[in-house]
Amino acid sequence: MELTYASSSIPNLTAMPHRSIKIIPLEHPSTSTPSSSPSQLSAAVSKWTARMKQKTRDEWIEMFVPCYRWMRIYNWSEYLQADLMAGVTVGVMLVPQSMSYAKLAGLHPIYGLYSGFVPIFVYAIFGSSRQLAIGPVALVSLLVSNVLGSIVDPSDDMYTELAILLALMVGIMECIMGLLRLGWLIRFISHSVISGFTTSSAIVIALSQAKYFLGYDVDGSSKIIPVVTSIINGFDKFLWQPFIMGSFILAILLIMKHLGKTRKNMRFLRAAGPLTAVVVGTTFAKIFHPSSISLVGNIPQGLPEFSIPKGLGHAKSLIPTAMLITGVAILESVGIAKALAAKNGYELDSNQELFGLGVANILGSMFSAYPTTGSFSRSAVNHESGAKTGLSGILMGIIMCCALLFMTPIFEYIPQCALAAIVISAVVGLVDYDEAIFLWRVDKKDFLLWTITSLTTLFLGIEIGVLVGVGFSLAFVIHESANPHIAVLGRLPGTTVYRNIRQYPEAYRYSGIVVVRIDAPIYFANISYIKDRLREYELEIDEPTRRGPELERVYFVILEMAPVTYIDSSAIQALKDLYIEYKSRNIQLAISNPNRDVLLSLTRSSVVDLIGKEWYFVRVHDAVQTCLQHVQSLSASGKSPELESDYRPNLFQRVLKPRAEDFTTSELESGYKHVPISKETNPNLEPLLPPRKF
Repeated sequence: MELTYASSSIPNLTAMPHRSIKIIPLEHPSTSTPSSSPSQLSAAVSKWTARMKQKTRDEWIEMFVPCYRWMRIYNWSEYLQADLMAGVTVGVMLVPQSMSYAKLAGLHPIYGLYSGFVPIFVYAIFGSSRQLAIGPVALVSLLVSNVLGSIVDPSDDMYTELAILLALMVGIMECIMGLLRLGWLIRFISHSVISGFTTSSAIVIALSQAKYFLGYDVDGSSKIIPVVTSIINGFDKFLWQPFIMGSFILAILLIMKHLGKTRKNMRFLRAAGPLTAVVVGTTFAKIFHPSSISLVGNIPQGLPEFSIPKGLGHAKSLIPTAMLITGVAILESVGIAKALAAKNGYELDSNQELFGLGVANILGSMFSAYPTTGSFSRSAVNHESGAKTGLSGILMGIIMCCALLFMTPIFEYIPQCALAAIVISAVVGLVDYDEAIFLWRVDKKDFLLWTITSLTTLFLGIEIGVLVGVGFSLAFVIHESANPHIAVLGRLPGTTVYRNIRQYPEAYRYSGIVVVRIDAPIYFANISYIKDRLREYELEIDEPTRRGPELERVYFVILEMAPVTYIDSSAIQALKDLYIEYKSRNIQLAISNPNRDVLLSLTRSSVVDLIGKEWYFVRVHDAVQTCLQHVQSLSASGKSPELESDYRPNLFQRVLKPRAEDFTTSELESGYKHVPISKETNPNLEPLLPPRKF
């Protein structure tokens, strides 16, 4: 049997009993038709058109009105009771929470009730999640208070108008992102950033409610130092009555919340906590009329009226905050909605979810609502209560409607400290110290990101905390992209498998040959790093795991490109330069297993012809066996393996490059010569598949 190779590239060896080395031929794609040809574009358009034509009437309705998806398959006997129970449970929880979060936002409690009314009905129609409970939430309320407090005094009517305008702007941004399918942008914000941000925000939110417990005013700020300083400086005005009542109600809330989470037969206690706090506080205030405990006061009765948001002149200054609230709202809502959809066995369209949230905020702003989004706590209770469809959300809206029509006279006796206790009990769960411990054990880099975001949010404010956290998150992404993982491969004993020598220390390498795997796309940002690493590997020759004849340097560099999904023009030019640089030092570059798109790019840029098609392989082992043949001839002759062909540079190339740096490649059509190989003289060679031909 014989080994088939080009006579110009393999020196003659002594004829002896032999076995063939058979190499799998690499299929080179045709470059006659560009990838973006009109025919392909036409085919894509035709495919999309056909898919649109195949949609049924029900599918078209579901596209524009997602609630139709669960309405047309609604199982009354199975779903109705569960939806009624969940809707009533969360609705009862929503009424006191919405007033509490409105106070946190610096608004009158009635605007919290308005925000929990119209947006719920709108989302039930246009939202795609069947368990997500939307309405006012603590984090968004804090953001509203923080930004508007720096623009206008909370006692001014303009403050309320700007909060409503903010809901309109957030809704428009969410709709635009949904329609343009831009939900993927949020993926660039690390989970560590979100966890660190929410942890610090929860601490700030809890401290902001301290004034209702202590009985005196505390400076409002999103930074912890001014708040703590204000609390300490005003401690001489401390009142024990609201502190005792607030602490007692908070203890009740935390105990009920704990029992509701840990005991299945007491789940109702988790949702009943806020209502219990309101009932206990209102009853005490109604009976004893304590003068030292401040009450909510008069709340207008009736439903909100339709009106277009005002204060449009301030819209420009609110854009950064609207973007921040949009990002936070999307991260909180879409994350919860996806988790609940997976648990309940249905698909969730993130972009439809964005559109549903946007429409809810836009229409909500026309009925005096401030920005709303999905609530983690209420959505969890909704799911645990057995909600099956969006009907539970509609029932929440009905309960809120009844509260606005008939119960507002009772709400004026609710103690402020009771609402503050509801807020604190809700945000206690956001302090995610378990996540910090987990990150410390698993990934120190993510722990550093968590710590940076937490500290900057606490000490520099929410906006700066988010910007710094997102900035570091993107910096880590860029760093990882610009410094991709590169592995030197070795052969596992007894196999033709090549793996990372750091992961598999038993893997061995061959003298004169370096096999490198690049585990990332190659483009302008990382090509310099890749070239530097290749130069380093070229110098690493004194290793005990090497086999074969001893050589003083590297003569072959094999690039395993299976993980490389993309290569750009800058990287292609750098690859050409690298080949010329290698050629000047008599080093041959070989490419293993490039995917079709990468190989097509290399072919169109003439890199394939430059290196030579005979140096492109399907497997790493094919490339190694070919290079080993040259190494054996080098060891036998004691000379450098010259890889010559009929190719010569043109006049222009000879002017630019000295004769010593001229390089050549083999013509594909050149003659091949059967060279007998002895297994005894070349023990490193392994039998492969049929002879390689082009």
